[in-house]
Amino acid sequence: MKQDEFESMLKAEGYTTITPIDRAVGYALGEHDHPFDACALITRGDITLTVNGVATTYAAGDIFRLPARTLHLESAGPAGVSYISGRREVAAT
Repeated sequence: MKQDEFESMLKAEGYTTITPIDRAVGYALGEHDHPFDACALITRGDITLTVNGVATTYAAGDIFRLPARTLHLESAGPAGVSYISGRREVAAT
């Protein structure tokens, strides 16, 4: 999927914040969550997300979705990672 198509899809699905993100080689973030739904298109490198002990790696061209308040770990691959990230706000529970 091309970047402009991805951004159009995000907007149609109610994602109001769309941001390019770059993470360097060695990037890792311990278990955390976000107060928003996330959807991202990997544009370079790869990233591994671990949810409930299951690690999934997403490479260039892949899309991942992460619902709000999902505990996860994340780490960039050996070449780092770049992606376009969409955020959709979710009402607090």
